[in-house]
Amino acid sequence: MDVEAVQGFLDQENPVARARALQYFEQLKESEDGWKLSINFLTNTKGQKDQVKFFCFQVISHYIKTKYPYCDESQQQTIRKFVSHWIQCQCSTSDPDSALIQNKAAQIFCMIFLSDYPARWSTFFDDLLGILPLGPTAVGIYLRLLYAINSDIADREIPRSQKELETFTFIKDTMRETCVPKLVDTWHHILVTYQSLNTDLVCLCLDVIGSYIAWIDIGLIANDRFVQVFVKFLSMPSLREATCDCIHHIINKGMDPVAKVKLVESYVTVLEQAGVLVFTGTGDDEDFMVKLANLVNGMGTAILNSWTRLQKFKDAEGMTFVSNAIHNKVDLLLKFLSNDDDEVSQAVVEFAREYLGFLKNKATAGVYSLPDSKNVEAILCIVINKYKYDKSTDFNSQGQEEAMFQDYRKSLKVLFDNLAMLDLNLVFTRTKVMITDTLHHWRNLPFEDLEVAIMFLYLLGEAVPNSQGNLISNSADKKTEMHEMLQLLVTSGISRHGHPAVTLQFFETVVRFEKFFAQESQYIPEILAAFLDDRGLRNADPHVRSRAAYLFSRFIKCLKTNMFNYTEEILKQLQELLLLPPPENGLGVSLMSPDDQLYLYETAAILVVSGNFKPETKQMILKSLLSPVAEKFDMLLQKLLVTSDKQQRHEIAKCMNHAIAVTSRTSKAFSNQQTIKSCGCVEVYLQALQVFLGALNLPYEQATLQSAVRQYLHRMVVCLEQEVLPYFPTAAEQLLKSSDIRSIQEFIPLINQVISKFKKEVVPFIQQIFMPFVTAIFNALLVPIDENDQPAQSERQLLQRSYFLFIAAIVTNNITEVIAAQDMQNLEQILLTVIQGAVDFPDPVAQKTCFSILKKIVDLWGSSEGVSGFVDFMYSNIVPACFMAPLKETFDLNDAQTILALSESALCLKTVLDKRGEEFITYLKNNYLPTLNMSHEKIEEYCQALRSDPKAFKNYLRFFFQKART
Repeated sequence: MDVEAVQGFLDQENPVARARALQYFEQLKESEDGWKLSINFLTNTKGQKDQVKFFCFQVISHYIKTKYPYCDESQQQTIRKFVSHWIQCQCSTSDPDSALIQNKAAQIFCMIFLSDYPARWSTFFDDLLGILPLGPTAVGIYLRLLYAINSDIADREIPRSQKELETFTFIKDTMRETCVPKLVDTWHHILVTYQSLNTDLVCLCLDVIGSYIAWIDIGLIANDRFVQVFVKFLSMPSLREATCDCIHHIINKGMDPVAKVKLVESYVTVLEQAGVLVFTGTGDDEDFMVKLANLVNGMGTAILNSWTRLQKFKDAEGMTFVSNAIHNKVDLLLKFLSNDDDEVSQAVVEFAREYLGFLKNKATAGVYSLPDSKNVEAILCIVINKYKYDKSTDFNSQGQEEAMFQDYRKSLKVLFDNLAMLDLNLVFTRTKVMITDTLHHWRNLPFEDLEVAIMFLYLLGEAVPNSQGNLISNSADKKTEMHEMLQLLVTSGISRHGHPAVTLQFFETVVRFEKFFAQESQYIPEILAAFLDDRGLRNADPHVRSRAAYLFSRFIKCLKTNMFNYTEEILKQLQELLLLPPPENGLGVSLMSPDDQLYLYETAAILVVSGNFKPETKQMILKSLLSPVAEKFDMLLQKLLVTSDKQQRHEIAKCMNHAIAVTSRTSKAFSNQQTIKSCGCVEVYLQALQVFLGALNLPYEQATLQSAVRQYLHRMVVCLEQEVLPYFPTAAEQLLKSSDIRSIQEFIPLINQVISKFKKEVVPFIQQIFMPFVTAIFNALLVPIDENDQPAQSERQLLQRSYFLFIAAIVTNNITEVIAAQDMQNLEQILLTVIQGAVDFPDPVAQKTCFSILKKIVDLWGSSEGVSGFVDFMYSNIVPACFMAPLKETFDLNDAQTILALSESALCLKTVLDKRGEEFITYLKNNYLPTLNMSHEKIEEYCQALRSDPKAFKNYLRFFFQKART
């Protein structure tokens, strides 16, 4: 054994050593005696590192997996002797192998078991039980092996073939008949013997019991002798968590509903006897309390699921029995749901949710009673109380605890929504009392109470139907009450409390109820003031400022028709916040972040565009908004030319990018009704475009600036009409100066957008750039790249796809004269690249696009009046492509995307038939199909299918090519 080579097997830090070890591993796997060499090494060598032992076990594992099932008796005996010897050695040494190696050994012994039991090794379990007297190490190996066996034969999470399922069912049946009672006896013996000597073994044994219970007789475990042990263990700190898990597995066993509830009730008695259900817990007991809560949750959901099943069976007697069991668990549910530890509380949320579902069924049946209502009220109070932030919450540094609390809040919100669906009147009334009391007395209350009150006003809006419009539950009273609460929220002054959580929830809530302000417009000034002063956009907390910028944008969008009287003042207040920060300070030093400014610029533009101004006034205001941006951009451009510091150039380019972005963002304020042209603002955006195009000539930071200009051009194509077209030749020339794959690939969507919108109007421009652009694409694709460079390979594939989408845009928008106008050599080259894409690229998305292009070109040029020479090209290239592509091994006929490509090729052939008629059938019969060595009958069958409807032909083609490739 080359130990030096083997030692690199698990060394992730040394790829050379790992590669050498893997090479040696392959050699030993292929060798006839590699497994024997590994057995001898493990048997006769001491003191080796774990990675060497793990390596040897891997070699043995490969042998057992691939050759052992077919080996002769002598080899079988060699393996068994090794198992016995390894166990003996482990038990006789004071320094047994680590858990890593013992688990690996258990996995391999399990593989032997699966191969040999019961046919070749019927005494497996008797032999295994024989090792138990060898001491704790032997017990550990025994339990690990049992756990591994169960994982293989009974784990429902692992997908199995039908044959495996049959084999494992046979093994379980045989075990149940022959050895399971003996195994259960050993488990009890281990629990009793080692409870004080080795708690790790006891915990492992409890894990084994929990895993086997799903398929063995429940009576073997759910009995007095095990119950006595469990009661004792639940009072032992080192064993109680594992005992909880074990009981949880026991009650999860599939059973008849009534029997399941009786089982659960018996284990509730176990918990009561152990005294854990009255246990309040301390800081040291949190993990156990979570385990106990999970167990209570499992018990509760098991009983509720049993009730649901009995309801389906219409078993009235059983339902009554189970209903009593449910009601008896409510106090337990409330105790754990209200626990101070959020993790304990969250563990029973599922139980609470299903209990509310049970009550909803009762309400539907008309048997929802006063005690049920009191329980609902108790859960509501717990939800409200548990929703509160802890006083120690750090709002400046959102760590894992804060993230977990937000997840917990989401669970509580689900409970609140269920409560509202169950008993809306109760929930509304109790929540309203809490909200109004808090808003009246907010100055004397801690921030967590205030935030929760505003939050539940928000949640009422979510939970109560039509809470903004035709409120609520067919009750005008509730509509009035909601309005009163919102009025109190606005007028109470709570927005001035100052805590960021309170401030943020205030803004979230007023924006949630923006329709209220449309009806009660007298409150709008107060909300605008809050957004614009140090509560919102000028808040000392950057997180509050940022969120306020987004919410302010939403508020203005929703209420833009109510803003005319306030527009001038808002724009004045926003003015300083719209100033672009100087690059030497970095973008982050400004009061507003770049993303925040995007929202504010859009908001300002919405105010202008939707305002009741004349077009010339709108143009003037928008120009005053955007002219400073263009001037700043021009100044930065000049600065970039004379700056030698690379980092400084990068910061300047980021500022220039931001200037383009904010200008672009203002264009989102326009709509189909309020277009840039109707508002008289075309010139503003074209002048900005002229300034921005100057960035394309710069020798520095091209990727950053080109990307920004491209995005601006995308927006202008959306918002403007023909007036933008004169700028495209210059833009295209500059954007295509760089011939790298990414810049070309990113330019194609812009060109496709222009083609799709303007169609015939851009034919001269597209004709002008067509061949230079296509040549640039070809040149970029010809640049050699390392076949192992995955990112480069992906970029190349994207460019290929984009090229075909470019050709497809020309064809589908009926400007094929662009292609037809090229000389014959170029025209043929273009068409051959499409043929190549359809046949040779193992990329079904690109193949589908290519066949779509070919189909359209055939439709346009396939008749006698089409492009000269095209019919010959069609027969010699397009038709063969429709056969060659599906015949390739890379064309996966089981892949959904590939089937779409096949369907497109079928439509292409149907189009040829439409254009050429019987001439095409004759060509197939006499010229092409015979070259594929097809029989006369097959040719006739194919041509008949081609004449059928498209759907039938598509289905036929899949079958045809599957058969052709076998």
